[in-house]
Formats: sequence, structure tokens, C-alpha cells
Amino acid sequence: MAKTASGAVELTPRQSRFVDEYLIEPNGKQAAIAAGYAAGSADAAASRLLRNDKVRQVLDERRALRAKRTQVDADYVLHRLHAIDQLDIIDILDDAGNVRPVKEWPKAWRQSITAADLHEMQTGDVMTVVRKIKWPDKLKTLELIGKHVSVKAFEAEKDSGAEDMAAALSQIAEKLPG
Repeated sequence: MAKTASGAVELTPRQSRFVDEYLIEPNGKQAAIAAGYAAGSADAAASRLLRNDKVRQVLDERRALRAKRTQVDADYVLHRLHAIDQLDIIDILDDAGNVRPVKEWPKAWRQSITAADLHEMQTGDVMTVVRKIKWPDKLKTLELIGKHVSVKAFEAEKDSGAEDMAAALSQIAEKLPG
């Protein structure tokens, strides 16, 4: 691999632009187009660039620098997902089922709701308050946790244990009525 005097890998200007664009939005085709590759061949260009050892090395180095700078890495994401998974609605409701003031919510709740809307409506002497809160999607959270490398919840077993379990479940199902 060609390296500069400082030890950095040299890329062509378009390869460098591709890396810049890909780090912003990891869509190979769009990054290739933004880097100046023809739209009609952008998929092929992106595929070729992402297999290029020099481009991969620069991408990996830049991702590592970004993770260090932002202090956001896979562990951070997994910890946040875990915090969202552990949210309990009782933490933000009072005994009557009313939503507590936001300043009384635990930090995890305050950081995890995706939208909040408050409407006050006056009808004669009656004031009605409508509160809408968009809760975090717990199933999506669990799915993301399950896809984490160390969890591997959605990967097929590579040994016969899964096949043995499937056979046992099939035998049990045959014995069930109906």
C-alpha cells in the first residue's frame, strides 16, 4: 500500500471524497455519486471501492478516530439500547395514571422519548389538556440488541443442537390435539 511520509495511506481525490461521503451516510451508491462517479455505474464503483484495501484502511482509521472523538462506539450504543429496554412506564406515571411532570422523569425516559405534544383546549369553563408522548419502540430496541455481535440472537446455530430442538418440537406438536 502506498503511504505518505507521515505514514498515512494515499487515496486519489475521488477515493478520498468517497470516504468522506460514506462516513456521513453509509450508502455506497450515493457516496460514489457524490464523489463524482457516474450515476449509472455508481453501484459498481462503490462495490469496487469498498473492496479496495486502501479505501477500507482509511475508512477503518477514520471510523476509529470518530469513535474516539465522539466517545460513541458499539458499547455506548448497546448500553443505550439496554437502558431503553429497561424503561418502565410506572416511572413516569403517578398513582392515578397521570403523566408526571417531565422534570420528575428519570433521565433515561427524558432521553428516550421520540416526540411529545401538549394541547390545551378551553370549552366554556372546562379546560382539557391532551398529552401525546411517542414511546421508544421496544421491539425495535430488542431487535437491535439481538443483532449486536456479542448477542447473536438471530444467527442460526451451526451445530446440530438447533436441528435436534426442531425435531423435538415437531414430535411434541404431533402429540397435541387439533
